[in-house]
This record gives sequence, structure tokens and C-alpha cells, in this order.
Amino acid sequence: MENIFGRKRKADGSDSEHWMGVSDLMAGLMMVFLFIAIAFMRYVQVEQERIKEIAVTYQDTQVAIYESLMEEFSGDLEDWQATISKDSLAFRFQSPDVLFGQGEITLRSRFKDILDEFFPRYLVVLSQFEESIGAVRIEGHTSSIWNRYTSHSEAYFKNMALSQGRTRSVLEYVYSLTPSGSDQRDWVESNVAAVGYSSSRPILTAEGEEDTQKSRRVTFRVLTNAETQIRKILED
Repeated sequence: MENIFGRKRKADGSDSEHWMGVSDLMAGLMMVFLFIAIAFMRYVQVEQERIKEIAVTYQDTQVAIYESLMEEFSGDLEDWQATISKDSLAFRFQSPDVLFGQGEITLRSRFKDILDEFFPRYLVVLSQFEESIGAVRIEGHTSSIWNRYTSHSEAYFKNMALSQGRTRSVLEYVYSLTPSGSDQRDWVESNVAAVGYSSSRPILTAEGEEDTQKSRRVTFRVLTNAETQIRKILED
């Protein structure tokens, strides 16, 4: 009997040692997972801080560009019938009678005179922020009107062709204002694009109706590279 009980006690001790070993292993694994979780949380926190820093820098840069544009051009806006948006950095020329003839893509003489004065100074202002600028878009917008015999869809695509033709004309003209072989011309080629939006982004009145006069406009819009920097952080 003693031999039997002795063997039983020995067996009981072996089981206890076995379960203690499993418990130690589980505790070790839990510590490993805990360290991984802490490291991951720290990584996420660092990335969030980097994105927040870029967002703050983006906002500061946005304000600085706007203030520099206003300092340079505030005295010309009324004469040019233009505005500058603080939120979108859009320099908007909004007098269609000055810009183009009805249904035409050729720049009027008055608009050429304005661009002669505007664009070289515009490049000088933007040169202070080149590292923060992703692109400059010349945007063309039309009203939704074509003629009463044209359907809405037909008018949209006719206005698309018109807005694209106009922005291309503007880009060709301002491109010609930069000296051949210069750094300015290289920068324009790399960063300035012409985009036509047709009637997809109309200006509305306080009553929510389309303002057909103000909707016909040309805009120079600065796009900062904050989004590109944030995407790079997420990809890394």
C-alpha cells in the first residue's frame, strides 16, 4: 500500500510540475504579447503625432500663402474683379466679359493685360513656398447654360470642352510669359496644370440658385503637398 500511495504522491507531484510549466509558458507568452501591444501602440502614437504635425504645418502654410498673396495683390483685386479664397487658396478671376468672348476660348486683350501683370508676381510669391506646394491648377468653370435647344447632358459636355479649351489657352499664355530655359519655365512645366470643370461647380446665390454670371470664371488654385506627405507616412 505504501508503495502504491508513494507512487500516487509521486504522480501527483509530476502533474503539479507539469501544470506549473504550462502556467509559466502562458505567462511568458502574455508578456510577449503585452510588449508587442505596447510597441504597436507607441508606433501608432508616433505616426499620429507626425500626421498631426503635418496638419498643423499645412494649416500654417495655408495661412502664410494666403497672407502673402493678399499682401501682394490686395490693391489689384477690385480693378481685376478678382478674389482670393483663404480656405482654398483660389485666386479667382470672375468677370466673364473680361476673360473671353461668349463661347470662345481666345483670351480677350484685357485678360492678357491682367495676366501680364499678375502671373510673374504670382510666381514670385509662390517661390517662397515651393517645398510646400504640390501643384497649381488653372481651373475653368462655366455656367450650365448653353442654349434652349440643347439637353442638359449635351450642354454639360459642350461646356466641358469650352472650359478645357479656355484653361489651356490661359496656360499657354502664362507659359509664354516665362523666359525660355529658365527655372520659372521648368517649374511651370512641372507644377502647373489646366483643368476644365464645365458647369459642375457653379456659384450659388443666397437662395441656392445658380449665379450664371459668377459661375463663368477662371481660377488659379494652389494645392499644398500635405496630403502627399501624410500618404507617404501611411505607406511607410
